[in-house]
Amino acid sequence: MYPHQTERLTAALERHKLDALVAASPANVAYITGFSSLARRVYPTQETYAVVTRDATALVVPTIDLLAVLESDVDVNHVACHGRFHLDTEHARGETARHFAALVAEPAASAGEALVEVLRRLGVGAGRLGLDDALVPGATAAALRQALGAYRVESASDALATARMVKSPFELDALQRALHVAEEAINVVLALLAPGVTEREAAEAFEREVIAQGARPYCTIVAFGAGSAVPAPWPTERALRAGDLVRFDLGCSLKGYHSDVARMAVMGEPAARQQATFDAIHAGLEAALDVVGPRASGADVFEAAVTATRKGGLPRFDRHHVGYGIGLEPAEAPRLAPGGTALEMGMVLRVETPYYVVGEAGLNVKETVVVTRTGATAMNRSHRGLVVLD
Repeated sequence: MYPHQTERLTAALERHKLDALVAASPANVAYITGFSSLARRVYPTQETYAVVTRDATALVVPTIDLLAVLESDVDVNHVACHGRFHLDTEHARGETARHFAALVAEPAASAGEALVEVLRRLGVGAGRLGLDDALVPGATAAALRQALGAYRVESASDALATARMVKSPFELDALQRALHVAEEAINVVLALLAPGVTEREAAEAFEREVIAQGARPYCTIVAFGAGSAVPAPWPTERALRAGDLVRFDLGCSLKGYHSDVARMAVMGEPAARQQATFDAIHAGLEAALDVVGPRASGADVFEAAVTATRKGGLPRFDRHHVGYGIGLEPAEAPRLAPGGTALEMGMVLRVETPYYVVGEAGLNVKETVVVTRTGATAMNRSHRGLVVLD
């Protein structure tokens, strides 16, 4: 774990007077240990926990993940596995193989038992635990709390979310690289767009380029014409036509960190209504970015975006938020919305002002910024104006 993460997590332990934090969500487990389970993408109910105290860390995984942990660069003080998964260890050779064979010889019957065991190894035989239970199913949470009966357990998902809000230099670098990969892949798609190209072809071209650059695409939206009015559409065989707006809303992940980019293009010269609508949402975005800084709140950013967009020519414009933080998840704290909390230096935000007209078109522009001592610095390299295709 990097010193920044250690500092943020230790502060959370101190602030909430906890003896240990137990992370359960994939993002929080990755934040503490660096481990991301591929098996959990197939079996999302499998229980994986990361534990952090003031002095050490531990990881609890289903047995199917144990070898992946031992062969990776995951750096924790203790590892325990639970449940049966059959691998042949009779001819195990080498330190990793022997370590694996020893751990799987007697796996814990349940995740709760494994968790109690690693807490004991960490020197936490009793006391106060903060449990990341926001995404844990009710029955699983109940069984876990029963296994942790010797402890005083309190919910701690918010404490972990707060710890993750301010990014480390490593995180900033990963976010920057993921953002640039996505933007370069958009440029590849822009170069091939012409009447007759389909949404599916455009989306596939984006994803091929992202993969070629060593990243992983997710939630790829390249939507044409009336299809762009659907907030989250799958790509279709809809072909690009002259006069269509093109909405890019997509991103990728690199080293576990996400980018999220929205840009707009139009096939040919924009109609007056298209340009006016784009100008309004762009004005809202610019106003929001002008407000971002350590003396502002998420609520301030929201109010600036909505007010400026309405004044810019869309008096009916309304939103429930105008963005989030971004990091190990594409949308994480803080939320840029009414009641949003104070911003801090080192937060990374993706700010947006989407507008959808059913049956006609959807427009969005997103900008990713890092909060600085005096304001905010844009991390995007790409132009955020309306791109005219010819």
